[in-house]
Amino acid sequence: MSAATDAFTYLDSRTERSGDEVSADEFRLIADKLQADPSLLRIPLENIERWLSLGHSSRQRLEQWRAILLEARASKSGMQRLLRLLCDESGEAVHFKAFAPFPGILSSEELNQFQWTSAH
Repeated sequence: MSAATDAFTYLDSRTERSGDEVSADEFRLIADKLQADPSLLRIPLENIERWLSLGHSSRQRLEQWRAILLEARASKSGMQRLLRLLCDESGEAVHFKAFAPFPGILSSEELNQFQWTSAH
C-alpha cells in the first residue's frame, strides 16, 4: 500500500471534521443570517470601530472589511459580494476571513454546534 493510499484511507475513514470544514460551515451560517437580516451588519461594523479604537494591529485588514460591509449595507450587489466571500473556501478567502469581524452574529447555541478537534 502506498503512502497516498494510506492517507486517502485515513481521510475517508475519519469521523471528526477538520477545523477548516467547521469554519466553512460557520461562515456559511453567518452568510445565511446576514442575508435573512441585513441589519446584523451593524455588529461587525461596531466590532471594527471598537477594535480600531483599541489600537488593533490589523488596521488595514479591518478597513478592508469595513469597506466590504458598508458596500453590502448600501447595495444588493455589495451584499451578494459579501455573501460570496463568506462562502468562498479558496486559500485567499480563508486567509482574509482569519481577520473577520463577526463575533456577535452567531448566538452561543449556534456556536456550540461548531465543535472540532485538532489532529496536532
